Amino acid sequence: MDIQGQYVAIPGATTVGIVCSDGVVLASEKRVSYGNFVLSRVGKKVFKIADHIGAACAGLVSDMQILVREVSVYANLFKIEAGRPISVKAAAKVMSNLLFSSRLLPYITETIIGGVDEEGPSVYVLDLLGSTIPDKYAAVGSGAEIAIGVLEESYREGMTVEEGRDLAIRAIKSAISRDAMSGDGIDILIITKNGIKEESIRF
Repeated sequence: MDIQGQYVAIPGATTVGIVCSDGVVLASEKRVSYGNFVLSRVGKKVFKIADHIGAACAGLVSDMQILVREVSVYANLFKIEAGRPISVKAAAKVMSNLLFSSRLLPYITETIIGGVDEEGPSVYVLDLLGSTIPDKYAAVGSGAEIAIGVLEESYREGMTVEEGRDLAIRAIKSAISRDAMSGDGIDILIITKNGIKEESIRF
């Protein structure tokens, strides 16, 4: 985020999303910090939105929770009314609209939405104002600059979710080693056509 020519990082997180050949990997570390104070070592920044869509966030945990809850409601309403699951792109657009509608008093969070639908695996990155960018891999948060270097070097087309999981862990561990606001473990969502698998690793 750029304010008057100065880069300001979203507080306290390292979060990554990776598109694989057979699914999507979303991961984030567990530390919740406020300035120099560590509020919690067991925070959760990855969330299930639907049976085939998840979100991983960086920023204020309260804002993440509210946003994900709202998008989950819209996804459930869509499934009831349309008789089919919402697409990943549509879920990202719903979150984009929520973020943009609150632009004067914004949610302090950067978000990665990922999942698997009829068009295959996909990942979308959203900023505070709702800009929606599709990508093959992404990193957001205070440790993003370090994590993206690892992703940039090692990502390749056609990775399996197991390879993507290992890459996500490596990227976040690299960021944790240099970013004081990140740490204490990693939460992972592995999303495939068979559903969502959650995993938590403690350090």
